[in-house]
Amino acid sequence: MAGLAPGGHGPVLTMSMMGISALIIGTVLDPLAGLVPLFGMFCLMAAVFLGYFWRDPDRPIPRTRGVLVSPADGHVMFLKRERATGQRPNNAHVASGAVESVPLTGDWFPKPLTAPLSFATEQRYEAVPEGEEAETDVWRLAIFMSPLDVHVNRAPAAGILERIEHRTGKGRRRGPFRPAYTKESQFNERVRSVHLLDNGVRVEITQISGALARTIVPFLLEGSPVRRGQRIGMIRLGSRVDLRVPAKHYHSSIITAEHHHTDHPKGMHVQAGSSVVFEPVLEEEE
Repeated sequence: MAGLAPGGHGPVLTMSMMGISALIIGTVLDPLAGLVPLFGMFCLMAAVFLGYFWRDPDRPIPRTRGVLVSPADGHVMFLKRERATGQRPNNAHVASGAVESVPLTGDWFPKPLTAPLSFATEQRYEAVPEGEEAETDVWRLAIFMSPLDVHVNRAPAAGILERIEHRTGKGRRRGPFRPAYTKESQFNERVRSVHLLDNGVRVEITQISGALARTIVPFLLEGSPVRRGQRIGMIRLGSRVDLRVPAKHYHSSIITAEHHHTDHPKGMHVQAGSSVVFEPVLEEEE
């Protein structure tokens, strides 16, 4: 049901009560040269802004079989075909001495998972040169959420929330926090989740904090069943969400900012839960 996202009622009610109280005090008792009513108006304006930011509207969910809907509201930054080139190291990797340490992004073992499309741990990716496509490639769709967008994130398809983990930069309790509209923000503080879809395919969603947005709030726990378009979490203020899907199973016709399209200079604007961003590859296309 449309309304405010979890956590939004407290700030909105608090600012509203402060504003109303200040206006009453300023009118009945002492306006203090107009400062009390002015403070009351400021609180009410802040309540309106907070209500707009925390809004959580209902969305029509597409019923077309096999499609993936957008996990976030915002403009599509880019769509890239990528392949895994490394993974987060386990104890055996560390003991082998082959671990690479990169400032801010942390430690990496320079080989991908044996089954990269399982998304069993966070992996390092690079763009795939044209003509060198492989069965284990993924599409990465990056969506920039401005402070004016709805910040509630939704599941791209029905399935199971199989894995969820929180990541930060190397040696940091928080951060780093680079502007979400930059490509370098992919290693900001983030929450990575893996969804096992009803068709047996896994997809990876990464909720990324921005320079201002530093709080990612998941709504579900590991093992939770999800519906297409179900609310799965929220990022407060401007931020970014990446969706990785197996390239052999999906294709997309989304226009991104990198297309420099005159009608979509910032990329197409998509809505979480209702905009179709990936369609299944038909058997005759494989």
